Amino acid sequence: MDTADRAHAPVVVAIDGPSGSGKSTVSRAVAARLGLSFLDTGAMYRAMTWWMLTNGIDIDDADAVSIACAKPVIVSGTDADGPTITVDGVDVSGPIRGPEVTAQVSAVSAVPAVRARLVELQRGCAEVAPRGIVAEGRDMGTVVFPAATAKVFLTASPEARAGRRAAELRAKGVDEATIAAMAADLTRRDAADSSRATAPLVRAEDAVLVDTSELTLPQVIDAVVELVAERAGHLTAA
Repeated sequence: MDTADRAHAPVVVAIDGPSGSGKSTVSRAVAARLGLSFLDTGAMYRAMTWWMLTNGIDIDDADAVSIACAKPVIVSGTDADGPTITVDGVDVSGPIRGPEVTAQVSAVSAVPAVRARLVELQRGCAEVAPRGIVAEGRDMGTVVFPAATAKVFLTASPEARAGRRAAELRAKGVDEATIAAMAADLTRRDAADSSRATAPLVRAEDAVLVDTSELTLPQVIDAVVELVAERAGHLTAA
């Protein structure tokens, strides 16, 4: 795509990576800097999982999950300064981060019908974004937005990711036993997300790899903003 074409094309930034790599924080900051909308697709899968658990759906029954996944109304607010997530009009931004949802979200995410429904919603969010969108998740560059303006795969060492998640949980007052359990779950989720048959967590061939293990948050944000501005051809950072 030449510069003239890029100047008129919708801007879609796809940021993928495992848990604890900094996707959410970096994506929100990049969206704010560039005046773009922000979409946390992981929150959508968590919201679906929360609804399944709340309504007594057997997570281990893929057929039951497939049938039920059409029922909840999931709405993602895309303001980078204050993203929201509701299910049937209820704010679930807090409940979806709990250990019960965290333990089950990979199983729900692996169900093809769930992914099909949420991918449709995710693409819909991008279509109505005023200037464009930064979407973060695990299959943004490979499945949801294969023609994205810019693709980034954020990663970090397991030690760095576990340390960041632990610090985040301690700041919220979570007890050490729960922190230890969620650190162990990080490894399990990595394996589940990378090995699932439908839309596994993999780096898109044309995604730029950014290892955040030894980088500061501002350094990562600057690098991604520069990449997006270069690929888009007309964006300038605020």
